[in-house]
Amino acid sequence: MTGGCLCGEITFEVTEEASPVWACHCGQCRKQSGHYWASSTVPLSGITIHGEPSWYQASENVRRGFCGGCGSFLFWQVIGSDEISFAAGAVESPTGLKLERHIFTADKGDYYAIEDGLPQE
Repeated sequence: MTGGCLCGEITFEVTEEASPVWACHCGQCRKQSGHYWASSTVPLSGITIHGEPSWYQASENVRRGFCGGCGSFLFWQVIGSDEISFAAGAVESPTGLKLERHIFTADKGDYYAIEDGLPQE
């Protein structure tokens, strides 16, 4: 599985099985992505990142990786974790990924409904 940013400065390859996709509706994800953030997670050993993402420390424990050239939001990681989440929307089709659940739905935007029947937290 391969993916990357809009301008091509940052690309990544996923070589291990990735988790199902979770859609995060928290305020930080909505502000950084422009809607909700859909991502899959993989061990660090299962992803190769080409290029140098810029990192924004969003909280004491979390950083968000993006392309400094085009601004594409690509990665989310608990600092020091051996896993990293990558943007499902940045993966080239076919992805083989499947949306499994919605999280932080109490913070979702008031302009959309979640009506796909998947679990909501």
